[in-house]
Amino acid sequence: MFGRRRFLEGTAGLGATFTFGCSGGGGGGNANEWVVGAYLSLTGEQSKFGEDTKRGIELAVEEINANPPKGKKIKVLFEDDKSKVEEATQKAQQLIDRDKVVALLGEIASSISKPVAIIANQKKVPMITPSSTHPDVTKTGDFAFRVCFTDDFQGKAGADFCVKSLGKKKVGLMYAENDLYSQGLAAEFKKAVGPVGGEVVIEKKFTDTETNFTTYIKEVKDAGVEVIYCPIYYNQMTPLWRQAKAEGLTGEMFVGGDGWSGDDTLLKELEGGYFTDHYAPDVPWAQGKKFVESFKKKFNQTPSSLAACGYDAAMVLADAIKRAKEDTAKGIRDAIAETKDYAGATGSISINKDRNADKAIVFVQIKGGTTTYKAAVGPGAEKLTEGAAPAPASAAPSASAAPEASASAATSASAAPSASAAAAPSAAPAAGSANPGKL
Repeated sequence: MFGRRRFLEGTAGLGATFTFGCSGGGGGGNANEWVVGAYLSLTGEQSKFGEDTKRGIELAVEEINANPPKGKKIKVLFEDDKSKVEEATQKAQQLIDRDKVVALLGEIASSISKPVAIIANQKKVPMITPSSTHPDVTKTGDFAFRVCFTDDFQGKAGADFCVKSLGKKKVGLMYAENDLYSQGLAAEFKKAVGPVGGEVVIEKKFTDTETNFTTYIKEVKDAGVEVIYCPIYYNQMTPLWRQAKAEGLTGEMFVGGDGWSGDDTLLKELEGGYFTDHYAPDVPWAQGKKFVESFKKKFNQTPSSLAACGYDAAMVLADAIKRAKEDTAKGIRDAIAETKDYAGATGSISINKDRNADKAIVFVQIKGGTTTYKAAVGPGAEKLTEGAAPAPASAAPSASAAPEASASAATSASAAPSASAAAAPSAAPAAGSANPGKL
């Protein structure tokens, strides 16, 4: 949609440019504003991710600039990386070296975020990814952060959900082996499914450019699986689901990750499918409800979880700028690292020692062309859902099963709802169903 740079800025006029005294190539702007760079897939294979994230950032900046940090409005320079690594690295370098941004927001796809995170660390400019979940992204160094959960947590939660909440033990696994996000999430799921009583009876790998899945689907169906875990992006999930439906599989049999999020076509077609996500439009917590209301008013549409993550990334950055002891890239980095219990649209966000967000994960089901909230599990979930329907206890990962950095914040077993309250989602197929299905 966006073939060239777009600017999002406050109403303050542009002043003379100057550079803050920071280490590294970034940290500039002018006397009247904070200049932030955002590199997103505004065109290309994952453009839906980028478009939604951009809208979330736009809403956040509008709200931030009503009471700007330290009296200076935020201006975001949006760059289209066209869903390509080489474009992302080039645009990120330009934002840092030419535009002297104080921070970067982006990307969504982990395979694109990781190489830019390396650059951000080399240049010593903080980067916050809204929704890249592969653990390696923030392992690149001290300047890389995320406001979303990681795949070790997501994979474990997905395995628990398939086996414990849905009551399925025979699992099929389908994923893109050459994609960092897909293969990483598949690996975490495989690691977790056996210990909770499930078994991957068949595994099918393909590349992230394949579109014909009929042979794989037939083999998975013939293996007699009860549920299919498919941690791929929406642009592959849509043709995979259409071909699976043609083979007689049902939506309730498919479970995926947050890569399914936000695509209207998939949500309209994959009725009954489940996936782990960052939020749902009907989450029960106050800040999530406020975000949905504001987003609908501005854009006349219901926000996806990618929009919510983009919003939270920008809001966490603005909060850090406000708290920073020094108006430098390093000062902002340190303030991001100190973020605790920030009330975001996607839940309570605390940045841990590994620069990841300790926060809850949301289970959703596709119904009527949108996602419906099923449960929140993990750090902060109990507080978020006070007064709401309890999450299935069987879906909640134990503290020991949460990512190592998050273990101390994980919900304790004593705080989980009782087993009697832990009914599996009503739309789930009965335990022991012979239906083979997925997504």
